[in-house]
Amino acid sequence: MNFEEFQAFRQRQLCASSALLDAAETNLYRALAALRPEQPAEMNTVHRCDLARAWLRRYALPEEWSGRAMVCRGVRHGLAVVFRQLHAEKARLWLPGDVYPVYFELARAAGLEPASYPTLPVPVLPGSPADHRPEYLLLANPSRPLGRYLSDDECTAVISWLEASPRRRLLIDSVYDLGAPFAPGTRRLLDTGRAVLLHSVTKGWLWPRTFGIVVLDPAQTAWAEAFRADPPTPAQLRLADRLLTGHGEVPRQIVDDLAARAERLFDRLPDDVLTAIPAASRTCPGNYFFPVGIPAETLRRDYGVLAIPVGVFGDSAWPGSVLTSLG
Repeated sequence: MNFEEFQAFRQRQLCASSALLDAAETNLYRALAALRPEQPAEMNTVHRCDLARAWLRRYALPEEWSGRAMVCRGVRHGLAVVFRQLHAEKARLWLPGDVYPVYFELARAAGLEPASYPTLPVPVLPGSPADHRPEYLLLANPSRPLGRYLSDDECTAVISWLEASPRRRLLIDSVYDLGAPFAPGTRRLLDTGRAVLLHSVTKGWLWPRTFGIVVLDPAQTAWAEAFRADPPTPAQLRLADRLLTGHGEVPRQIVDDLAARAERLFDRLPDDVLTAIPAASRTCPGNYFFPVGIPAETLRRDYGVLAIPVGVFGDSAWPGSVLTSLG
């Protein structure tokens, strides 16, 4: 079933049984609404270049990258712009097939026909040989619903995939990385010089579709022009300035809140279910998605736990399911 169908199914199940443990809430903004900063009242002018430099300073990236740090309205908007450029380049695109169905919606809206690779129970990179076309691999770090960062060995595998062809590049969605600076694996992949990094205030400040940054290769001048021609509104820029300069502590507060929620979930799970969650997912800071190698129907019938079928996230041959700690 897709996401909307599952939400309807979830409500029916919860109404039918008050004893069912709800481990299937996915709305971060509703769950953590009390932590969301308010919209600023002042009407000052905020410049994109200043925001780009503030973002780079926060994440300990070189300030001289400000010319390649494109301001956008969030990761969805950033990917929509990037995918249109990939279509113009006749590029090949690989998407994680079991992470975020919106990736495919955005790619197809841009005229692309993306291929996919699985991430559950572990990421398996595409094995097909490179051809004459530019080739891009989109990965999320940390990845949802895998619920963790890429391991050192997985980063090495990604770099090997890159090095197999000079036409290969990465697109790194780091929206779920609530730390500063970014995770070592992300920085390692950036150091290849062949990665585009996408980030936003969506998860760390609970303001979706407002403000983001896309760090481009300096040679991607057509991409940069496309971003400059489609900027956020002045109100969105003012909000981003307030979030970055006046509410820098919010991502840490969110991490702490999510850690407490995860512990409450773990305390209520049967031992068989808890031990089926990978340790890396249980201990990843800011994580609220927990893959478990047990089908959702089995969890509901035998353990009284309402989980998300993995198919809700996309096509997957893995028989497990996903728990969340937001309920």
